[in-house]
Amino acid sequence: MPKSHLLKIGFKLVSAATFVLAVNSVVASVEEKSMQVAGVQVQYKVVLPDGYDATKAYPAILAFGGGPQTMNTVDGILSRNFQVEAERRGYIVVAPAAPNGMLFFQGGEQIFPEFLVALLQSYHIVGGKFHIAGVSNGGIAAFHVAAANPEYFLSVTALPGYLWQPSDEKLLALSHMCAYFYVGENDEYRWHDEMRREAEFLDAHGAVVKYSVEQGQPHRIETLAGANASRLFDGFEAVQQGCTH
Repeated sequence: MPKSHLLKIGFKLVSAATFVLAVNSVVASVEEKSMQVAGVQVQYKVVLPDGYDATKAYPAILAFGGGPQTMNTVDGILSRNFQVEAERRGYIVVAPAAPNGMLFFQGGEQIFPEFLVALLQSYHIVGGKFHIAGVSNGGIAAFHVAAANPEYFLSVTALPGYLWQPSDEKLLALSHMCAYFYVGENDEYRWHDEMRREAEFLDAHGAVVKYSVEQGQPHRIETLAGANASRLFDGFEAVQQGCTH
């Protein structure tokens, strides 16, 4: 066989191997895991940043999908809102599915804070605290879990979402966090009034609050998805400056 042909084959093999390694590197940045916690089995995914180093500390986000909060909704919120920016900016994202079909504000919240403690033992998280965020039912879950476990969170973000069965006591538990409320202008559900009320309450009690009506948007907010997801991470990073932006 001519040497030039052998060189071409060798180059193709090296290129193929490089491609496989590159694909594996991308795939490896999202890990699917399972954990027994608080008497239930919890499935979840973890996004690791580019160049992840297990010896370093990273900021982290606990993210909740909407609807039934299944692994499908976990995949949805990661692909739409969190994975790309987390990998690029150096964040760890953990997104659990509702255990035994129990939403995280209707029984599934029993896994906290034990689940958080286990994560802190597995990953080096800056300051030992998370940002918490969610979409729709996930936004409700984010506020619910944050209010019940405020010592573990720096900020809470809903797009959209509000506090489940709100009370002054629960809202006050959130008052030391930076709170981000996003709701579509054309949302067909009745989110606006409750979200605005809670944002105004937190603002009046000294919290740093952003309440944003996303112009022209329905319940599924596109202005915070894809490339626009950078706005969410701008909010997380603003926490380091007291959420002033």
